[in-house]
Amino acid sequence: MKYPRFLKKSGTVGFAAPSFGCNIEPYKSRFQNAVKRFTGLGHPVMLGPNCYLGEGVGISNTPELCAKELTDMYCTRENNVLLACGGGELMNETITLVDWERIAKAEPKWYAGYSDNTNFTFLLTTLYDTASLYSPNAPSFGMEPLHQSLTDEYRFLLGEQTEFRNYDGFEKIDESLVTTENPLAAIQPNHPFAPSFYGADGKPCKSVKMKGRLVGGCLDVLNNLRGTGYDKVTEFCEKYREDGIIWFLESCELNPMTVRRSLWAMKQTGWFRHVKGFLIGRPMLIDREDYGLTQEQVAVSVLSEFGVPIAYGLDFGHLSPSMPMVCGAIAEAEGKGKTFRIRYEFI
Repeated sequence: MKYPRFLKKSGTVGFAAPSFGCNIEPYKSRFQNAVKRFTGLGHPVMLGPNCYLGEGVGISNTPELCAKELTDMYCTRENNVLLACGGGELMNETITLVDWERIAKAEPKWYAGYSDNTNFTFLLTTLYDTASLYSPNAPSFGMEPLHQSLTDEYRFLLGEQTEFRNYDGFEKIDESLVTTENPLAAIQPNHPFAPSFYGADGKPCKSVKMKGRLVGGCLDVLNNLRGTGYDKVTEFCEKYREDGIIWFLESCELNPMTVRRSLWAMKQTGWFRHVKGFLIGRPMLIDREDYGLTQEQVAVSVLSEFGVPIAYGLDFGHLSPSMPMVCGAIAEAEGKGKTFRIRYEFI
């Protein structure tokens, strides 16, 4: 596994928009404030040409221009880390036009983003053995005051922190105070962190512990990558079989039955070979039930077949806050009672 260099105190922070751009409020103001924050921390910034655009359908520009920006911004040595401007809908069309040969030859760089950015974070790891960072997108750095989760992400990018613990509470989407009139509003953690743990027998338990090579992302996106020419997951799992694989998964718009079908398909495709455990983030549709079944129930019903520990309701995904998830790193994860921690090793 290749690990990018960490950001120096005076290193340049790059921004790109291979999915949505920050062309409308509240994203524009949040992104502008994020740029201001990094500048204030002593970092020069480098903005890709699509950061403030909304010319495309579900992405900031045409797939061709989004792919060119992503390739150029990742491969240039003029920035040291690259943060995504947003999630979105159609980054899958971007990746088909990315110059992957240039990406493969470029010096590894930390790329940070989540949701639709799974199209890049997941493929960097599974295709090119390059670690990436599944974490909040750039505009989140524009909130006032800054939440601890963003401080954690920044400290990770600096190489100062490799162990993370859960936060006290989380925010549901419909309770966010972020509006066009109040774009810099901070996270409102109105709901306590309440994870669930399941043992190798699939039954609820008080604690779990697992160690292995971490890989995963947004289930909505992984669904689309499965079975395409970009799907080299079984080969990746086989390559790292001695480490074992820990999957981290979360969903955006999927209802419980779609989650169940998705996990079934991943199982049938062989994606869960050599699995050591599952880490499941909070789904955006957290209160949705189908046929009386919750997201948690359907996930556990499928994943418990593998006889490995499962931790559910963790701090990553579409309901803030999110801890940094290092795709490709060796992770030691432990849940106990109402707490969770994860520690990374770069081997």
